[in-house]
Amino acid sequence: MAELIARVAAGRQEALRALYDRTAPKLFGLILRIVRDRAAAEDVLQDSYLRVWQHAGGYAPEAGRPMAWLAAIARHRAIDWVRRRGEVPMPASDDDEEDWLQRIADPRDREAEFLSRDALLACLERLEPTQRDCVVRAYCEGLSREELAVRYDRPVNTVKTWLHRGLASLRGCLDDAA
Repeated sequence: MAELIARVAAGRQEALRALYDRTAPKLFGLILRIVRDRAAAEDVLQDSYLRVWQHAGGYAPEAGRPMAWLAAIARHRAIDWVRRRGEVPMPASDDDEEDWLQRIADPRDREAEFLSRDALLACLERLEPTQRDCVVRAYCEGLSREELAVRYDRPVNTVKTWLHRGLASLRGCLDDAA
């Protein structure tokens, strides 16, 4: 796939078509989980490949696998779409006075209607503060493990462990609360 991306960077449309054929189903699934709307997911997928076309020259194989680069583009485009729609309100900055932990459970999220906001907040409070912050920032801001590692000055594997254990703890806590 790195070769396909290099050919896309050279302006080869058939390479973009081949890259799309190989990766679109997986990226569409990723986008659909974020935007939760099939038509919107199709639009975001198209926008993602436009971004790939425009920025393929910036892909560096030594920085990561091709699919991870493509998935990051798709994920960021999907998160941008959700933010533009206002479905997950975000603080204007880190200095925002409002407690953004209170803003996680969006009352308009039909999939989360069964989940009590109080239960979610109680379960989040059980997490160690840095771990909780990582989970919330990954979910609400769409920060990657790599971005979180930079923010907290920790190795990516440490952040990965924090996220994995934090989500497992939340899942167990929420199952107990149900």
